[in-house]
Amino acid sequence: MRTSRQVELTAAGQVLLEEAPVALAALERAAERTRHAGAGITGTVRLGYPPPASFETLGAILAAAENDNPTMTVIASELFSAEIPGRILTGELDIGLALHPEPVTGIRTEALRVEPLAALLSKRHRLANARSIPLADLEHETLLLFPRELAPAYYDRIIDACRQAGFQPTVRAFPKPPVHAMLARLVGAREVGLIPASFALHSAQAEPGVIARGIINPHILAEWSILSPTRTQSAAVARFLDSARRCAIVNDWLAPPKRTQPLISETARSPTG
Repeated sequence: MRTSRQVELTAAGQVLLEEAPVALAALERAAERTRHAGAGITGTVRLGYPPPASFETLGAILAAAENDNPTMTVIASELFSAEIPGRILTGELDIGLALHPEPVTGIRTEALRVEPLAALLSKRHRLANARSIPLADLEHETLLLFPRELAPAYYDRIIDACRQAGFQPTVRAFPKPPVHAMLARLVGAREVGLIPASFALHSAQAEPGVIARGIINPHILAEWSILSPTRTQSAAVARFLDSARRCAIVNDWLAPPKRTQPLISETARSPTG
């Protein structure tokens, strides 16, 4: 409204002034969703992962995928490494994370992360004050592991390393063990867990009664891979894989682990997406 002395907005104009930024932002979001839909990167990606990925590794990959593909939905299911290739072949999963996966026809395997194993043990354990633990010092301990069939190559790597250190390990394994139940056993100082360092660090933070310590002489390396079908992939799956690869590069996951730092800190560094 214009008078001889000033210009004023009408009531309708004031409403338009207030609502226009909101409407424009909504329009931009709709346009972005349309662009993603046109590129075929909306929809759902079904991901399988083993329990040791559930803290740092999985979280970093999901954050990277969400940042790169805001309209994509990822449904993550916890399984054991040996179960994942079969689920991909039957179409129940689109992508999987696995520790030392066995070669399977129809499955493409890409290295994603290499990290050392660490010992997870009670703060009351006799080795708790060590800055790092030579593997041979576990000769008279019971190792809390998992049944070999859940991750055969990963299990064999641990056993072979113990033999190289001069002993045949005593192993206690439970079928499909719940993570929290395993941590509770470790608090009692009855066994020692050998698990990927990233998982050990977060477990030590989650359970005040346990600590993580580096394993040396020799170091044992855990190798993570991302699995996908060799058949034609959807655009959404391809974009997820691209995000996972970028995440590995940003976090330096494929660099050789540093072997000059024997102590594993009980404070984990958050990875970037």
